[in-house]
Amino acid sequence: MLSRLGALLQEAVGAREPSIDLLEVFVEHWKGITHYYIETTDENTPAKKTDIPWRLKQMLDILVYEEKQQAAAGEAGPCLEYLLQHKILETLCTLGKAEYPPGMRQQVFLFFSRILAQVQHPLLHYLNVHRPVQKLLQLGGTAAGSPTEKEEVHFTTILCTKIQQDPALLTYILEGKKVVGKKETSGHQDKSSSLEEPSSRVPKIDGESSEAQATGTHFPGGTEEPDNGLGENNLLASLIGLCKSKKSRVALKAQENLLLLVGVAPQAAATYLVQRSPLCSAMAEHLCQLYQAMPNFLDPADIATLEGISWRVPSAPSDEASFPGREALAAFLGWFDYCDHLIREAHEVVAGALARAVTEKLFVATLQPQLLHVAEQSILTSTALLTALLHQLCSPALLQEAVDFFVGSDRQPEAPEDSPHSLCSHLIGHCDHLSDEISIATLRLFEELLQKPNEQIVHTLLLRNLEGRTYVARGLPEPESYEDSLFLCLVPEEAKTSAFLEETGYDTYVHDAYGLFQECCSRVASWGWPLAPTPLDPHEPETPFFEGRFLQVLFNRMARILDQPYSLNLQVTSVLSRLALFPHPHIHEYLLDPYISLAPGCRSLFSVLVRVIGDLMQRIQRVPQFSSKLLLVRKQLTGQVPGEQMDHQTLLQGVVVLEEFCKELAAIAFVKFPPNSPHLNLPPPPQRHV
Repeated sequence: MLSRLGALLQEAVGAREPSIDLLEVFVEHWKGITHYYIETTDENTPAKKTDIPWRLKQMLDILVYEEKQQAAAGEAGPCLEYLLQHKILETLCTLGKAEYPPGMRQQVFLFFSRILAQVQHPLLHYLNVHRPVQKLLQLGGTAAGSPTEKEEVHFTTILCTKIQQDPALLTYILEGKKVVGKKETSGHQDKSSSLEEPSSRVPKIDGESSEAQATGTHFPGGTEEPDNGLGENNLLASLIGLCKSKKSRVALKAQENLLLLVGVAPQAAATYLVQRSPLCSAMAEHLCQLYQAMPNFLDPADIATLEGISWRVPSAPSDEASFPGREALAAFLGWFDYCDHLIREAHEVVAGALARAVTEKLFVATLQPQLLHVAEQSILTSTALLTALLHQLCSPALLQEAVDFFVGSDRQPEAPEDSPHSLCSHLIGHCDHLSDEISIATLRLFEELLQKPNEQIVHTLLLRNLEGRTYVARGLPEPESYEDSLFLCLVPEEAKTSAFLEETGYDTYVHDAYGLFQECCSRVASWGWPLAPTPLDPHEPETPFFEGRFLQVLFNRMARILDQPYSLNLQVTSVLSRLALFPHPHIHEYLLDPYISLAPGCRSLFSVLVRVIGDLMQRIQRVPQFSSKLLLVRKQLTGQVPGEQMDHQTLLQGVVVLEEFCKELAAIAFVKFPPNSPHLNLPPPPQRHV
């Protein structure tokens, strides 16, 4: 406390009513501020070079000291009564709006922040505090890049802290005067009403009426505007505006404040946020604006370097190579991550509405037309971006919306004669696109999708077509055990090269498969999958088995493994491995059981591989020095020798991938089914679903 106040308090010791002396000093400082505007002639002197900041600090110190001296806790003292009755905060808000003297707005934000933070008496329920707070919020959120951004975000932080302490305040602050006048807030209304009555202890400033002091009509800035902004979500508008600040610290603090609000919102406030505030639309629209700010074409490899970027650190990592659009991409992915985090932490009403807004505005209205575009660059960029978004997506509400967007909700088995025009069918078609780049990008999208904890994905792409086990021939005995090493025996000895090099062998594949299988089981633990296949209906099925379009494309790609580029083969086998890991008995049977008796006209992964091996055996005869060339290609792929073009290179690279894929499938089968056991080797259920 400064010397003037300290001296005053010492003089007041022993006095019968020291609070009267405090009030006189408090009024004196307020008169000093008001007289500045009457007496000053220099309009260019900054506020910080006047005595206004000092006087505001003295007034604050008096209020804090007075509160500590109050005998009855929670009772407003004379100085606080004076502040409220004479609408000092309203007047200060007017002065801040006029920005006179220069920098006054900053001083007003600081005073508001300090009084709300340091005075423990609940102030925000008072109309003469609540109303200027709303006006100040509106004043602060008028322009991006405001010179008072630092003070504004500090002010909103104080407000959000108060709301966290009393979540019921959120509805009150959001709805403004429409709630203040209602009977439901009679407890707070009584306090406010009592403070509107004149008090004999509160002196008036000489020559002014209380009303004149309250309105401040003689101050620069003219008559105050009608109070028509209280129901316009000023707190939200201010926070959303500050979230977009170019100053990273300001933006981060505003985002944390908004996150706090949606997390503590009670039911009434959550409903208000959805039905009568711009929260959901503003968040989604800014996401689309950031998307539009990116270049039309981005290399998928460049996009992949920024996957997993956090909203807390939205700038691109400095150690990554630069590329055009890097910062714009980082800003887009960072804001998406923030939206996802907001949805995860918000009240379920807000979470659902914001998830729908993001899906409708970004996925459906913005990205879907690019996916369906004829231009290959548009397809490639939008597919890679969606993969990056899926990689970041964690909130259950947005994940469900995204799943409905990608794969739909049809749970009926597919039929070959169907001609679907859904987005999912288009994406599956892109897995077999003429452009290898688009095929790789789309396969990577599906691989990311398959790692999400949502049963609808696996059911729509795969399980709905396997439910009746119509791929199994009727009338034949079912195998009693599985043998994982048949996959190891598929590739002929002349086509194997890994044994000649010190590379990762089968044991490494088993170790990796075990970790991936444990992770997969944890993800699907709550889905209620059976442990054993459904008993076969002895009657012939009414409709023949159809593997579904997703497996159809994957099997077709697998059948062409000897004629496709190396990178494409890696992605195809990676997706098939992901599918094989799922601990559903029908998936295991159809993809990993080599002894299954297939119904006429059906194929399985094993039968596709058998045909590929048969084709390979014929081709080997037509390639001179096949084994030595194959070994050289493997060394090239592992970086042991420089890469150079040679005859039959695509074939030889395909053989290397084929050998490794068979080892991987054998390892997955071994991990899922112990030797001589017909049942899935599921790990114990996790303590908590991940």
